[in-house]
Order: sequence, then C-alpha cells, then structure tokens
Amino acid sequence: MKLYIVSTPIGNLKDITLRALETLKEVDFILCEDSRVSVNLLNHYGISKDLISLNAVNESHKIQSIITKLKSNKTGALISDAGTPLISDPGARLVSACLENEIEIIPIPGASAILSALCMSGLPTDSFVFDGFLPQKKGRQTKLKQLALEERTIILYESMYRIEKLLNELNEFMPERYIVVCREITKKFEETWRGFPKDILHNFSDKVVKGEFVVVIAPLNWKSKNPI
Repeated sequence: MKLYIVSTPIGNLKDITLRALETLKEVDFILCEDSRVSVNLLNHYGISKDLISLNAVNESHKIQSIITKLKSNKTGALISDAGTPLISDPGARLVSACLENEIEIIPIPGASAILSALCMSGLPTDSFVFDGFLPQKKGRQTKLKQLALEERTIILYESMYRIEKLLNELNEFMPERYIVVCREITKKFEETWRGFPKDILHNFSDKVVKGEFVVVIAPLNWKSKNPI
C-alpha cells in the first residue's frame, strides 16, 4: 500500500529523474490531472499504465475508490501536468486520506518552477514566501496589500490571461519593488524580464505574451540595500 508523489518536467521532457522513471514503470496505476497531457510524457519514455484522472473538480469524489484500490495491495503514483504535485495542484486531500488509512506516502522529488525561478532571479533565497495564484476577484486587493508589506522574497504564479493585470497591480501596490518575471521555464520560448513593474509593463505593451509565468518579487527595501 504505497502512493508515490512523482515530480515531472515543467517543460523539457529531459528534466525527469531516473528514479521517477523507474517508479512510473513499476507502479500499478498513475493518477494524473489530464491524461492528454500526461500521455505525452509517458509515451516519450515508453511507459504504458492505467491512467486515472484526478483534478480539482473530481478529487473529493474519487478519493474513496483510490483508497480502496491502494488497500488491495496496489501501488500508485500521483503526477501533475507539470512539476511537483500538490503545489497549486490537486492531491492534498488524497494524501491526507491515505495517511488516515495508513497508506505510505513516498515523495519522488524533481523539477519545480518555484525553485527554478527563485534560483535564477538573483533575489534573496534564504527566506521566501510562495503564494501561488492570487484570488481572481474577491480578496485579490487585500492579498496584494498584505504582500506589499512582506519582508521576504515573494513568489507568485500567473497565467497568460492575467499576467498584464498582475503587473499593473504590482505597479500600483509595490512600484518600488524589483521583480523578475519568468515565462515558460525550460521550454523552447523561455524568456525572463527583470526590473520594476513599470519597466516590464512597457515590454509587454507591444506583444502578445503566452505561456505560464512565475513572478519573483524582491523583499521590502531590498533594492536600497542590494543595488543591481
């Protein structure tokens, strides 16, 4: 009775560990967000397994059947569409249920967009806060006001649909904070912008920017202490 939490590449399919490949080949079934996405990785490495969809919509409904499957002496692996499972992705409720049923949880670490962006940002890495995706509507401004007072490095996720909105909000709530915006980390069109919100907004104004984004924000007062 084991559930492996397996990290997968965030873009480049070569960014997967040998242990992750061994695990995916050995388990009885694989839980994934979207089989249409996961099958590309599995086919690339010649892995054929029973795929079970587990996403934000169906997680609560599927937990019991998955627990039953694991307790019948089966082993499973949980993967997300990209990166480390449970980080702004479903799976937390399943892991809690597994622990309640004395099912062993084994992490298989690997790629993480959060850590990749932080390491390349040039900003302090000794203490940081990850806040995932900000609320789309209710509570968004309240959260931004709270983050404006944060003394640690801040890491956020954002989609292509709201990245320009986020930059405008950062320009409003923390215009003096140095930020690093990473797009499509490890992928073909990987791109990075560095500067203050107003400077980066200028670069966004004349192009259509697609992909997934990680935004790293300098700690409060960091610029004056550590000029670039």
